[in-house]
Amino acid sequence: MAISVFDLFKIGIGPSSSHTVGPMRAAALFVKGLRERGQLQQVRRIEVQLYGSLSATGIGHGSDNAVIMGLMGEWPDAIDPAQIGPRITELHQRQTLLLDGYVPIPFVWSQDMRLIDENLPFHPNAMTLVAETETGELHRDTYYSVGGGFVVDAAQAASGVLDMDRTELPYDFNSAVELLDLCRTHHLSVAALMMANERTWRSEDEIRCGLITLWRAMQDCVEQGLKHEGILPGGLNVRRRAARLHRSLQELGKPNVIGSTLSAMEWVNLFALAVNEENAAGGRMVTAPTNGAAGIIPAVLHYFMKFSDEVSEAHVVDYLLSAAAIGILCKKNASISGAEVGCQGEVGSACAMAAAGLAQILGASPEQLCNAAEIGLEHNLGLTCDPVGGLVQVPCIERNAIAAVKAINAAQMALRGDGQHFISLDRVIRTMRDTGADMHDKYKETSRGGLAVSAVEC
Repeated sequence: MAISVFDLFKIGIGPSSSHTVGPMRAAALFVKGLRERGQLQQVRRIEVQLYGSLSATGIGHGSDNAVIMGLMGEWPDAIDPAQIGPRITELHQRQTLLLDGYVPIPFVWSQDMRLIDENLPFHPNAMTLVAETETGELHRDTYYSVGGGFVVDAAQAASGVLDMDRTELPYDFNSAVELLDLCRTHHLSVAALMMANERTWRSEDEIRCGLITLWRAMQDCVEQGLKHEGILPGGLNVRRRAARLHRSLQELGKPNVIGSTLSAMEWVNLFALAVNEENAAGGRMVTAPTNGAAGIIPAVLHYFMKFSDEVSEAHVVDYLLSAAAIGILCKKNASISGAEVGCQGEVGSACAMAAAGLAQILGASPEQLCNAAEIGLEHNLGLTCDPVGGLVQVPCIERNAIAAVKAINAAQMALRGDGQHFISLDRVIRTMRDTGADMHDKYKETSRGGLAVSAVEC
C-alpha cells in the first residue's frame, strides 16, 4: 500500500472527513461512472441509502447534503461551501435533482434519502447509491468511507485490497522499526525519506508547491475562524469563541516569563479553536488526517511559525512530511476513522503526527521523532468518539485544542531524551487498533453513548 502525504492532507469542507468529504466523493464517483458508461440520460430516479454510522450521525455531519452535492457533480476540494445551503433549499422546494449538474430527475427527500439502522459487513461508514430507469434498476454501487476522506467501493472491500496504488517506493515502510532502520541505513531524516518517496509520484518542486498550498489553506481556515462570530449551526447553540479570544490576546500587554508561556498556550488553543469552529460550520479546511481532528496539526505549525525566531517554508515542508510518515503508520496498522476505533484514531493520530512534525523541525533525530509520536498517541488511547447531537462540536472543538498542546509537550519531552522509550510506537499503534476492536460500537461515532447521552440526560 503506497500512501502519499497528499492522501493524508486534502483540502475539503466540514464538518467531517468520513461523513461529509467521503460521501461527497463517493457520490461524485458514482456519477462519474454513470457518465463514463453513457448512462446519465437514462436515469429517472436515484435512491440514497446511508448505513451504520452514516445513518446514526449523518444528518448532524451533513452526510445527506454532501451526497446530494456529489450527485450534482461536485467534489470536496472544489465546491464553494457557501453554495451548499441554497442549492439544498432549492432542491427541497422543486423536488428536482440536477444529476451531474445538468440532468434533471425527480428527488423526493422523504423517500429517496433513506437512513438505515444497520451495519454493512466491511465498515460502519457505508452507503449504497441506486440509479433507476423508468423500467427498473440501472446500476448500484456500495461505498465505504474509511476515514480521512478515503473511499473504497464494494469490489475493493471484498478483494481486501483497499489501496489500488501499487507504486514501488524507494523507502517503503510498514512499521516504525522499518522506518528507523531505513533512516539509519541511508543516513536520512524522516522528512528527507518522505521527500524521496514522494518524488516517485511528482517532482520536488511540485511536492513543495503542493505542501505550501496546503499550508496556505490551513492559514486561510484560521483567518476565517477568527473573523466569524455567533452560533454554530446544528441546534446545540454552541457559541464561537475564537474571534473573542483573538481580540483578548491582542490586547495583552508585554507578558512576564510565566505569562509568556501561558500566552503561547492560549495562542495554540486559539488556532485549534478557529479551525474546528470553521469546520463545524461547514467551511473550507484541510483534512489532517480527518476533519474532526483538523485543528491539531495546523495549530502546532502556527505555534512554531509564530513563536520561533527564524522560520521558512522549508520548515512547513519538513513538518508536513514528517507528520505524514506517522499518519501512514497509523492508517496502515490501525485506523484514522472514529467510526472504526473511536476518537483515538482521529485526535490520537493527529496528536502523534503533530508531535512528530514539530520534533522534526526542532532538530529531533528519527528516534526522538518516533518517541514524540509515541507519547502523543499513548496519551490518547481509549478516547471515545461520542459527539453530542452527532455534530462535530462538543467535545470535538475543545478536544483539538487540548491535543495540540499535548503534541507540543510530547515533542518537548522527546527532545529532552535520547529517543529510547519503554513502549515502542509500533506497540502503541497496535494497542490503538486492539482497543478500538474492543470498544463498544456506541462509543464509535454513533452518538449513542458517552457524552452524547450524558448531555441529553442532563
